[in-house]
Amino acid sequence: MSNEHLYRYLDSAKTIQLDPEGYLVEQGQWSEEVAEWLANDEGMSLTAEHWEIIHVVRDFYARYEMAPAMRPLVKATTQALGAEKGRSIYLMTLFPGSPPKRIARIAGLPKPTNCL
Repeated sequence: MSNEHLYRYLDSAKTIQLDPEGYLVEQGQWSEEVAEWLANDEGMSLTAEHWEIIHVVRDFYARYEMAPAMRPLVKATTQALGAEKGRSIYLMTLFPGSPPKRIARIAGLPKPTNCL
């Protein structure tokens, strides 16, 4: 089986590969522009509120070398942005579905552990 069946490309130049679940294959390719493309791929437009959470998650990853699941995500958001934003309902409003997976995807990080 060739690798072309395992990945798809985010860009028309076919330089940014995504794995079958939509995560970047090469994390080093992430940039804010790539994050915008990833969000568009998910049918989202990023606002300042989205960017706050993306930066929290990228900081979490830099510190712990893993993308946070929901509980650590809520805790990290509370510590960084306060109790009002550190609520799962707030995160679900910004990133519907599974916030940890969706945020990690847009932030260019691997799939969080303990997320199905």
